[in-house]
Amino acid sequence: MKIVGRVIESGIGMPDRVRVGDRVIVDPYVFCGQCYPCSIGRTNCCESLKVIGVHIDGGMQEVIRHPAHLLTKVPDNLPIHQLPLAEPLTIALHALHRTTLKSGEHIVIIGAGAIGLMAALAAVQYGAIPILVDILEQRLEYAKSLGIEHIVNPHKEDDIKRIKEITSGRMAEVVMEASGANISIKNTLHYTSFAGRIALTGWPKTETPLPTNLITFKELNIYGSRTSKGEFEEALDMLATNKINASHIITKCIKFEEIPSFISDLSDHPENYLKINAVF
Repeated sequence: MKIVGRVIESGIGMPDRVRVGDRVIVDPYVFCGQCYPCSIGRTNCCESLKVIGVHIDGGMQEVIRHPAHLLTKVPDNLPIHQLPLAEPLTIALHALHRTTLKSGEHIVIIGAGAIGLMAALAAVQYGAIPILVDILEQRLEYAKSLGIEHIVNPHKEDDIKRIKEITSGRMAEVVMEASGANISIKNTLHYTSFAGRIALTGWPKTETPLPTNLITFKELNIYGSRTSKGEFEEALDMLATNKINASHIITKCIKFEEIPSFISDLSDHPENYLKINAVF
């Protein structure tokens, strides 16, 4: 759940960076601060992580209580309808950080949904060369219209051959899997160069058998990439400076009462939508 609000009351120990009256975005990942992952700064891997709207009450109410250290002040120039994009953008950024993506590197991003597309746009800002892979041609063409030069549809062309051509035979130094499809997770090993890095962001519904001989042969680094950790300020800055244009990701804004009738179209035609805002 993506929550934006205004601070109306503070308790003891409120940090100076957030004050009563500020517009803030809510980091929904509430960590314990006591377990081993928390002790080494990997709070997104907290052993008892609670996600607001999933494990604890969410934002479908007028007032919520939330830890002050999980609030980030929102830039004044950002309109409220763009702010819900910050949270999924943090997930994309976290995957790029996990792989330490560098300028000049090729990154294959599998899945041209909101997170995959924002990862590609962010990769451009990092000076990298994104290659977006998906089986939905409509989404790939949309990505190309936004400036993503390299798109690959495995249903229409030899994906490995095409990626090899784009990378001058090397394959990609970095691969990010953002679809959660089992075949896509397996393909990460084939898309990656020798000594390459892989971030697994998508959540598959079932286990994925992998040719582990390729992992050893190529000496690949494979990183799980779960939610985000400290990326909210960077995400908000990218939105505020238009490095990521929110209007390109928000497909539609609907009224709250339109939600029930809209669900069926979303279910029947998911390829037509990236992110939908419901306005209360």
